[in-house]
Amino acid sequence: MCADTAVKKTTAAQGEILLEAQDLARYFDVSKPWLNRVIERSERLTLKAVDGVGFSIRRGETLSLVGESGCGKSTVARLVVGLYGLTRGRLVFDGEDISDLASRTGRQAASVRKRFQMIFQDPYASLNPLWRVGTIIGEPLRFFRPEMSATDRRRRVGELLEQVGMSAMDANRYPHEFSGGQRQRISIARALANEPEFMICDEPTSALDVSVQAQILNLMRDLQDEYGLTYLFISHDMAVVKHMSDRIAVMYLGRIAEIAPADQLFENPHHPYSKMLLAAVPSLEGVGKERSVIQGEVPNPVHPPSGCAFHPRCPHANARCQAEVPRLIARSDGSEVACHGVEEGRLP
Repeated sequence: MCADTAVKKTTAAQGEILLEAQDLARYFDVSKPWLNRVIERSERLTLKAVDGVGFSIRRGETLSLVGESGCGKSTVARLVVGLYGLTRGRLVFDGEDISDLASRTGRQAASVRKRFQMIFQDPYASLNPLWRVGTIIGEPLRFFRPEMSATDRRRRVGELLEQVGMSAMDANRYPHEFSGGQRQRISIARALANEPEFMICDEPTSALDVSVQAQILNLMRDLQDEYGLTYLFISHDMAVVKHMSDRIAVMYLGRIAEIAPADQLFENPHHPYSKMLLAAVPSLEGVGKERSVIQGEVPNPVHPPSGCAFHPRCPHANARCQAEVPRLIARSDGSEVACHGVEEGRLP
């Protein structure tokens, strides 16, 4: 670890808590229409996309949520920014309860929303193709800073474009004139427009080529160091989160299986699912060795397994795992693990 990274991690570890999530849950009704249920005599179906997730993020820190597709990572991101309402739970941002953010309107919502922004997965879909880049980046300024003149707004848009490695003249062009990496830079410039403190990054590089991914990730790290930004980073790519994270939360079927400092999780994961994810990551050190494949499939979230949701795929599962839902338990090494086998000492 380089010296700058070590200083960053120490600062993040000592910072005050900026966001705290307590027992977050979001359920979706995925039932067939009423008439179909009557005719077919079927019951209502509920999808528990997120079911009891809790974590905290300190100011200046990057917490990453990782896991296979469908585990609830993006739903957590949308709960935090208020795109979805909470079915259950509590969200506290810088000491203020924002659990009702999804239902807030006007100035009451703006006072909180201006402090954080979201970078979406697909830079092709998240930018209005009918607007010039200058209008796209300037929109947050028009909304959050209405007192700013058009001249000052144009100047600020040019500064933001240059800050993300583009030209101020690009403000006159349309999104379709840029590559995927450039579009994501535009998305980042838009997110920075109202000078947020907290950024939610939902798979921000998954739609980009590997070489472009590195450029965007380095840009995000530089911006974090410059402005002291706090990131909630969503990804399924373990190599990406290793580069970006201070701490990592591993999610499985709507719950958190393990939370640990990034270096520690990669060196000594505790939960069997964390071990399975890391064993599937390619490594130059493993040249010539057979790479592990994640066994089994993620269960149907509409009909999840009883007890620990991971037990059908876990080689260490016993009767307790099949019957009782594990809870996150803090360990002496700073990690938190939701596993009966770890709790009972059957696993290291």
